Amino acid sequence: MTQCDVAARHLANLYSKSFGGKESGRFRMSAKQVRELLGKKRLYADDIAQLARAVLEQGYVLIDMDSFFVLLSANAFVNYRRVSGEALATEMAAKT
Repeated sequence: MTQCDVAARHLANLYSKSFGGKESGRFRMSAKQVRELLGKKRLYADDIAQLARAVLEQGYVLIDMDSFFVLLSANAFVNYRRVSGEALATEMAAKT
């Protein structure tokens, strides 16, 4: 099990824990906290990509917001509206 796999498991566990005034759910964490979680002095794009893949395997999505990270359940996106081929074609044909 890699360090990213261990970190992803910790993040998944945190999702179901009560903190910040909520019983469970999405949360944000600083880049410093992610560095601590991974045991790194610096975060590189490859580190974030590996962690994001490991988190996705746990059923969550990690979003890099530059100064912090957000963890959401992958199920949160299931009911989003889907763009149709017609809507996409119309948008692409429009002059901007």
